[in-house]
Amino acid sequence: MKLSFTTLGCPEWPLDKIIASATEYGFDAIDFRGLTGEMNIYKLPEFSVQVQQTLDKITKAGLHVSCFSSSVHLFSEENYEKNLQEITEFSKLCSIFGTRYIRVFGGKIGDADRETAIHKVVKHVTEMAKIAKAYGVKLLIETHDDWISCVNMKQVLELVDTDAIGVLWDVHHPYRMIGEQPEDSWKALGQWIAYTHVKDSRTVDNGGEGFQYCLTGEGDIPLKDIYTLLKREGYEGYFTLEWEKKWHPELENPEISFPQYVQYMRKLATEVTK
Repeated sequence: MKLSFTTLGCPEWPLDKIIASATEYGFDAIDFRGLTGEMNIYKLPEFSVQVQQTLDKITKAGLHVSCFSSSVHLFSEENYEKNLQEITEFSKLCSIFGTRYIRVFGGKIGDADRETAIHKVVKHVTEMAKIAKAYGVKLLIETHDDWISCVNMKQVLELVDTDAIGVLWDVHHPYRMIGEQPEDSWKALGQWIAYTHVKDSRTVDNGGEGFQYCLTGEGDIPLKDIYTLLKREGYEGYFTLEWEKKWHPELENPEISFPQYVQYMRKLATEVTK
């Protein structure tokens, strides 16, 4: 089992603390989704003029960069050129760090009909994937926002170059948001799933989202069933904790949630092996 975490969970940590904590807690890799307030990390010295020092630090710590998580929303027409540039910059970083994946979002489609949305997303991701593929990188569309449903995601994957485009299965969203069963998600998308995001929540009647994020294993997302499914199907990718501390500051601090995640997942792996 390979464990990673997105830096969304430690939005205030500097790079050295991220690396030291990843090693201390028993992670195998880091998924960069921002650093000290800057989401486009290629703008920071640590990932531009000082990038070799950053690579050396991560490598010496015995860690990898599992993914660079972009802010790209594929449906967007107005941000298309900006998104192309973002993919270019993250692709360059991938080539330096030996990272295979860049996460992208399908994006909100507003009042557009689904057929139009699929056409636009396919068109945009195809052009972006040409850039990424030249660097040996694969774009992963996350099951998120208006692309949570495996049916909608499948319609996109059937129309693109799947050597350069795959799926990031956020195991939380399809189950929690639309009641999609993990077996159905895998049946539709399994051949394209290269990476996962893991988080847990419990249902609550708070008049808002209807759920509350919680420490891994303390909610009602069927994480053991999902892990068993992935193991059975031969999944060899990362299990990446997406602790949304940046967007939900009320959540427990990473000093609590990060090591707890590692302990839970390592124990889960032992139980499923038996």
